[in-house]
Amino acid sequence: MIDIYIDGDAFPNILKPIIYRAITRLQIDTYVVANKKIDIGKSKFITYIIVDAGADEADDKIVEMLKAGDLVITADIPLADRVITKNAHAIDHRGELYSVDNIKQYLAMRDLMAQIRDSGELTKGPKPFSTKDAQQFANQLNSFLSKQKQIKTEHE
Repeated sequence: MIDIYIDGDAFPNILKPIIYRAITRLQIDTYVVANKKIDIGKSKFITYIIVDAGADEADDKIVEMLKAGDLVITADIPLADRVITKNAHAIDHRGELYSVDNIKQYLAMRDLMAQIRDSGELTKGPKPFSTKDAQQFANQLNSFLSKQKQIKTEHE
């Protein structure tokens, strides 16, 4: 079975019970990596890893531990790109499944928005996280994990 890695530094509280239920129900080893304590819940399937403070410390730890096929939950597009490069999977907090087919588009849009902000233009940040976003995340996570379970069953 796959492992799940959670980029915990900006993980929305509303998603914690959703991921916790999935982890315990399916008994998936999960690693919450952050530069401060993030509590999703107590479970023998959850390991908390605290890294040094720094821009990419958590990202680097996740990429170091990751193996092909694993799942990373992150809103960090450059991290998602690194995950895809390692033949693993990434889902963002709003339920977007990053893939080889779309990650470069997301990176290009991110870079474009950074250039616009750097030029002095005021841009709107992301829209506030909503219960609809949480539902989309739950649906995508469930769909992804169901497919993984089906693949595992077919190979047994």
